Amino acid sequence: MQNPILLDGQKFQITLQRLCRQLIENHNDFSESVLIGIQPRGIYLAKRIAEELRKILPGKDIQQGDLDITFYRDDFRRRESQLVPNQTKIDFIIEGKKVVMMDDVLWTGRTIRAAMDALQAFGRPEKIELLALVDRRYSRHIPVAADYVGIEVDSIASQKVVVSWKEMDGEDKIVLLSDVK
Repeated sequence: MQNPILLDGQKFQITLQRLCRQLIENHNDFSESVLIGIQPRGIYLAKRIAEELRKILPGKDIQQGDLDITFYRDDFRRRESQLVPNQTKIDFIIEGKKVVMMDDVLWTGRTIRAAMDALQAFGRPEKIELLALVDRRYSRHIPVAADYVGIEVDSIASQKVVVSWKEMDGEDKIVLLSDVK
């Protein structure tokens, strides 16, 4: 079966730029806002968005961090293999700030729930928003919705959405894999 490419090349870059413009509409110069990428792959999205925002808003301080949610997941005790946590890097205050959490794929909502729990260790933000590059609609286990979405994908449980990043995988691409067990 064919594994269709949902987004790549110039369209991938245009999607990131569109998301940046939407963020600017709501966060102006980002003086009261911060970006948080959810480990492991949401950090690539957050770094890329922060990089684009710095180009669009030269001289503005765009604060961006990485959040590990390993021990906040509701399934971490159920795993057969030992989990290896990722790194959290948040070297700024989130208390009273508007936080934009970012992840590459929004599927069941469980990752986002864990991220909100993990974020509380760093203070009480004024507001939390969610930016997802891919929204796999109709698959939620927890009532979570993204405020900013790159693309929406209608998929079934046996399919998987894979986001490739040029920094890690050599190219920017989103693929829908079929018949994944």
